[in-house]
Amino acid sequence: MGQRLQGIEEFVAAVEAGSFALAAQRLHVTRSAVAKSIARLEARLNTRLFLRTTRSQSLTEEGHGYYERCRRVLDELDAAQALTDVARSIATGVVRISMPAMLGRLKVGPLLLALARQHPQLSLELAFNDRRVDLVEEGLDLAIRSGELADSAELVARPVGTQWMALCAAPAYLAERGRPANIGDLMKEPHEAVLYARDGLVSSWRFHDAGGRLVDLTPPSRLRCDSAEVLLEAAVGGMGLARLPAWLAADAFAAGTLVRVFDEPQPFGFALHVIRSRSRYLPLKTRVVTDWLAEHLPPLLAAR
Repeated sequence: MGQRLQGIEEFVAAVEAGSFALAAQRLHVTRSAVAKSIARLEARLNTRLFLRTTRSQSLTEEGHGYYERCRRVLDELDAAQALTDVARSIATGVVRISMPAMLGRLKVGPLLLALARQHPQLSLELAFNDRRVDLVEEGLDLAIRSGELADSAELVARPVGTQWMALCAAPAYLAERGRPANIGDLMKEPHEAVLYARDGLVSSWRFHDAGGRLVDLTPPSRLRCDSAEVLLEAAVGGMGLARLPAWLAADAFAAGTLVRVFDEPQPFGFALHVIRSRSRYLPLKTRVVTDWLAEHLPPLLAAR
């Protein structure tokens, strides 16, 4: 039985990742090891599973059929492991998670370290970045995403809080430039801003107006960057108005180095979700991480 399963995980990873090199990254082995495992599998089956050229690879007709059955076999093995884990009530194995960089470093990372201390057999691989990720291609178990989610039959999303946004500025800036009383004033009065931008795309500010409608604004700015922590420092230094997560600005509000510019008719926030691939069974290790975040992350983001 053991020999019959050899090479199946590498084969499935190569199909789902799209290349032997990416499959090797996902499995934490060398590309050569993946290629050799698949070659031995093809020899054992006496059939070609891939059509390979120097630039691409694609499944043969036999490869397509074999992949579908192998995927079901691995799902059943995962399910059996999950049932065993539940029976032992022990979270075991590696959970690979991607998350927004700033939120990950300041909030999620410390939470997961606390979880790991409670589960000695649980291993974590944490990736901190603000780009969109492909769970299957990158071999991830979970990803934390902020904002609206596209409809997907392949993914499951669980809410884990809201990042409420605050419009803030240093008292000295407002004393010099004046203080807008509402969104209408903000749209009319010339103010400097510090803005979040990534890959050349500037993120507009979003508000709910008095009628609950969404309003998007992109004020003039001398500073644009992809670090909210730098924007916070710039706002404290009087470089302009900033639209920041309220939890990030909370210490500056308490110290008086930043103030809220005005009370908003209705708070605006970006929903946070933990995303995973849809599967028949949820391994205990993944459920433990998701449950922990759903319980402990929302209170950390509650500031409005």
